[in-house]
Amino acid sequence: MKVIILSAGRGRRLLPLTESLPKCVLPVDGQPVLERQLRQIAQCAVEEVVVATGYAAEAVDELIAGLDLAPLRVRTFHNPFHAHCDNLGTCWLLRHEMQGEFVVLNGDTLFEAAVMRRLLAERHAAPITLVADHKAHYDDDDMLIVAEGKRLRRVGKRLGIPGVNGESIDMLAFDATGGAAFAGMLDHMMRRDEGLNRWYLSAIDALAQAGMVGLCSIHGLGWCEIDTQLDLVRAEHAVRGWPAVADSLNEARLRSVARQD
Repeated sequence: MKVIILSAGRGRRLLPLTESLPKCVLPVDGQPVLERQLRQIAQCAVEEVVVATGYAAEAVDELIAGLDLAPLRVRTFHNPFHAHCDNLGTCWLLRHEMQGEFVVLNGDTLFEAAVMRRLLAERHAAPITLVADHKAHYDDDDMLIVAEGKRLRRVGKRLGIPGVNGESIDMLAFDATGGAAFAGMLDHMMRRDEGLNRWYLSAIDALAQAGMVGLCSIHGLGWCEIDTQLDLVRAEHAVRGWPAVADSLNEARLRSVARQD
């Protein structure tokens, strides 16, 4: 299984913290956002991670070079046009990586390993599976969804509250059919003038209306999103309540050695 992390953006709402560093390198409880993501992913059935970089890419490369997450393989892919497009454009540049089964997630979504484990366990019910949660009230920063049973009908920030019954945490799994459909929709949208300024979830919204997207509910599991300095403070408290990763990483390494023997 491959995971693609979209970390090309700067995070302007976090200035001045992102004056010279990308959002994904900012520390949360003493550990960079990206490192926290990778250490959680390393506890799951994932072999490879591709990190899409853009703003201050050298800081991301340096961070990854200093990590030992074996047997998990981590590499980067640089988007030189990151200042001129939103994450739909980054996904379009990465469509050659979207072969077979893979997961896409945002570089500012933190989560405990159980979130991705549940997604990987439930991903076979639809060509594309979106991870969702729900709560009593939503705000302007939430990526809203309209769900019907285990099917996604709509996803976006401007759906209107009536009918909304959940939120996306910006993590999705694709099988080969879903990946091909996603890559095709990205190509279609990038041929239009507004494609450079759209989120990749606008492509998922179109595919959901075609009946291709299922849902994986992770309600009760730990996750958070970082857009503002207040989010950073909240994330500091949230991650302290998640399971420690050191023992799980050692177990993953032992399993890898056993398979090789």
